[in-house]
Amino acid sequence: MTNIMTGRGVVVERDGRMALRASDFTVPAAAITAIIGPNGSGKSTLLHAMTGLLPLSEGTLEVGGRSPAESRNDVAYVLQHMNVSPGTPMTVREVVTMGRYATVGPFRRLAESDKQAVQDAMELLRIDDLADRQVSRLSGGQRQRVFVAQALAQDHTVLLMDEPLTGLDIQSAQTIDGIIHDEPARGCSVVFTTHDLEEARAADHVILVSGYVVASGPPEHALSKDNLATAYGLGLLHPGHTREGGIIDDAHDTTHHHREGGA
Repeated sequence: MTNIMTGRGVVVERDGRMALRASDFTVPAAAITAIIGPNGSGKSTLLHAMTGLLPLSEGTLEVGGRSPAESRNDVAYVLQHMNVSPGTPMTVREVVTMGRYATVGPFRRLAESDKQAVQDAMELLRIDDLADRQVSRLSGGQRQRVFVAQALAQDHTVLLMDEPLTGLDIQSAQTIDGIIHDEPARGCSVVFTTHDLEEARAADHVILVSGYVVASGPPEHALSKDNLATAYGLGLLHPGHTREGGIIDDAHDTTHHHREGGA
């Protein structure tokens, strides 16, 4: 399988501290990659490095054979629960249209093909009926679909998503999950972070993180019993669940599983 992304000896510092120790990993092309690990383990840090938003302290990271900074226009990124100020009077269509700026620039007139890309993205996320609504007045799940549509409107070969399914209503979660599984058929590589073991097992490729990349490979390899024990420590699962189950008890942080913190 061809790799769209390769990291060798990747070290990232964040806010004056070591956020990710020397790590090697790959991301296969036109496939789904899940990044999983304890709270504060470096999952979001790794995503930020992939976008070029966080520079590497050491090592190399190539995206399509180029540096993250050089390939930024080919990478669409959806942050975890992006916020919109109540005073921002932007409509759904306007926010999704911003996804075209990476291709045409913010000051050029949109061609019909650009407008069609925006319309197609809204239809895929089932928000075309909300096109003229102000984003600040939407529900959390609707807003998340707007920002995923913004990413899809961009010409991209890689789609990065930070915990895209956490805390969403059923319709929004199902819609975004469908996008995650449909994008590879269009030639796009999808990378997303998760706390859910079953979500990770359903991916084509897994990067297991715990302050560094413990394992990178197919789910059956990356999520082996030994690798999970290394990443999470002992007492992985809640009482009553087997190791084949989908709920991981985070030995590093026993608070709510969906809180990512600064990682």
